[in-house]
Amino acid sequence: MIEARGLSKRFGTLQVLEQLDLTVAAGRVTAILGPNGAGKTTFIKMILGLTRPSGGTLRFDGEAINGDCRYRARIGYMPQIARFPENLTGRELIAMVRDLRPPAGACDEELIGAFALEPQLDKPLRTLSGGTRQKINAVLAFLFRPDLLIFDEPTAGLDPVASSVLKDKILAARRDGRTCIITSHVLSELEELADDVVFLLDGHARFAGSVPELKARTGQPTIERAVAALMRPTLGEAA
Repeated sequence: MIEARGLSKRFGTLQVLEQLDLTVAAGRVTAILGPNGAGKTTFIKMILGLTRPSGGTLRFDGEAINGDCRYRARIGYMPQIARFPENLTGRELIAMVRDLRPPAGACDEELIGAFALEPQLDKPLRTLSGGTRQKINAVLAFLFRPDLLIFDEPTAGLDPVASSVLKDKILAARRDGRTCIITSHVLSELEELADDVVFLLDGHARFAGSVPELKARTGQPTIERAVAALMRPTLGEAA
């Protein structure tokens, strides 16, 4: 679904990504991990067309991302902190997004019921809790049944029940053959979600492969411990 070859990005004197080669496989859940400043957000912004690479190529489903924005109709994005118009209600926001991006078919509003959001949708967004706003954020990500879903810290602010609902929805999307990219610092929750892991460090992919390969490479039983092992210089260099 996503293929990067020699991808580089520089902001002034700061080299964020350098000759990055990686592939995000279609129909799988890929976790993109790394410490702050590793290039995760920059890579996602490139996929979304919000920033352009300084060098290399980035392809979406075989087509180069080169300024033509039509491919973005196939992407659903759930940012860590969504900036919504504060005066709108949740229902008005969903209607506005549908007007801005007319759906090709029936919209997916299943999460409204799963999150029990209906009583909150007629309240101004400025009056809603962070967790409720995050639920609306998730509804918008799935709304147009996208082929690629990108989640940035998706369970931040969600209670355990809502977090479980969202994870079940992500797993259902994978069963439907859709592709998911997740960034998260809560590595324990990725155990039940991720098929593949990309670990970025200093603008390079220190590891890219399946979760079983990651655990075998590091000799660790969990993603969290395996990533910690990759951050140790000697093992990271060997990997």
